[in-house]
Amino acid sequence: MVDRVVSHFGPIAPIALAFALAALPACARFGPVYPSRPLASPGSPQADPDPARVVLHIALGSRALAAALDDATPTTGEGTFPLLGSDRHYTWERGPFGVEFAQGRVVLTTKVAAVVDLLKPVRASFAVRVVGEPVVSAAYAVRLQSVEVSVTSTDTSVKLADRIADVYAAIEEPLTARLKDFAYDLRPLVGEASARLARPLELPVGDATACARLRVLEIEAAPTVLADGIEKDLAIVVAPSVTLPCVAAAEDDDAGRLPPLSNVAALTPGPFTVTVPIAAKYDELTRAMSAAFTGGRLYFSTDYPALYLEAPEVYESQGALVLKMHLRGAVHGLGIDADLDGDIYLVGHPSVVDNELAVPDLEPTIETRSLLLSLKAMTDGDRIRDDARKALRLDIGARLHGVTDKLGPELTFRTPGPALACVAGHVDRVAVTGVFAHADYLRVYVAVTGRARATAPCETE
Repeated sequence: MVDRVVSHFGPIAPIALAFALAALPACARFGPVYPSRPLASPGSPQADPDPARVVLHIALGSRALAAALDDATPTTGEGTFPLLGSDRHYTWERGPFGVEFAQGRVVLTTKVAAVVDLLKPVRASFAVRVVGEPVVSAAYAVRLQSVEVSVTSTDTSVKLADRIADVYAAIEEPLTARLKDFAYDLRPLVGEASARLARPLELPVGDATACARLRVLEIEAAPTVLADGIEKDLAIVVAPSVTLPCVAAAEDDDAGRLPPLSNVAALTPGPFTVTVPIAAKYDELTRAMSAAFTGGRLYFSTDYPALYLEAPEVYESQGALVLKMHLRGAVHGLGIDADLDGDIYLVGHPSVVDNELAVPDLEPTIETRSLLLSLKAMTDGDRIRDDARKALRLDIGARLHGVTDKLGPELTFRTPGPALACVAGHVDRVAVTGVFAHADYLRVYVAVTGRARATAPCETE
């Protein structure tokens, strides 16, 4: 066998190799001595993601809150009260709310113009002050709890009527009832963001198609901050993954359903980081390497141009990547007359440099090294190894670009309907944090750092 015979000569001159090969039959084969291939598994590549949090900062401005409160509370009212043995009539009309914030509570102020039928119709002005604590319920509704409504007036006759017929309460009670029922619905905003994250995104990668998924598990809410509006951090807990090729997702009865909101004591504010595991089959690595071969062949020898490598295969063995290639071609000249036909094996560990998967420590196995050392007599055997290192590279930039598209443009939209809000998502950084070889697939971990902010009304308006 060629690797057995020529290994005894080491790096010798071509003329010496000619005598060695001249003694071999016209067609020589060397047997494969290679790292064991793991048993085939019928399963698909598993991304096996850890849960991560996509933090969405929501800013509900005082203008949007005041508009919602104006729509939710009555602007006019009327009624009767007994005075001097007869029923007297009154009407009132409320002005727009002004919104302030004090000591963790929302303070609403407005003026009420009223016409009260005393002995004669009297026009009076009331001052209304509403205090309440804003909370977000499990149903994604901004509500006011512990609502207190107070109505006052400086008009002497109105004060008299209030002592007799409790006029102030006639205004306070309907306002209090409606404010207790008030709810600013965040469901359209959060639901749209959740649905966009949960929707599978197909990523074309060469001839293959990958799938990016951010399966929504839960939604958490941090404590409310009052600063010229209501601000709150929501964390959409997701299970991120990218599979290559695309693997059909199992049917999920809860898909697209918004889970109940969980109020938590604290969330990490600011930019969020989602670590996305990318699971790639070894077939994809093989295709990536085959692309470096011209017509399926890689010619490497200048002294013997008929020699070539073909049929690359990639698999895992004991945590390392194994590259198997077929060496074929005629060696004729200087007394050599042989056709080489056999497999060679190189082994290394995968790593990622600048978003490109490579095997920088790829080296031949002991048996293959003997052959390559002997081949140095007629060509540079290290060139086979170096060419294999260059060819066995997989640019994962396209996959990373797909992930950034998922967390960036997919999180930029406007909510429909009258409660207009704008959501803007940005991806700031993408970094590969690890790569691991498994029996049937390669898993690469990518950390994506981004930001997402929702505003009502839209900041551009």
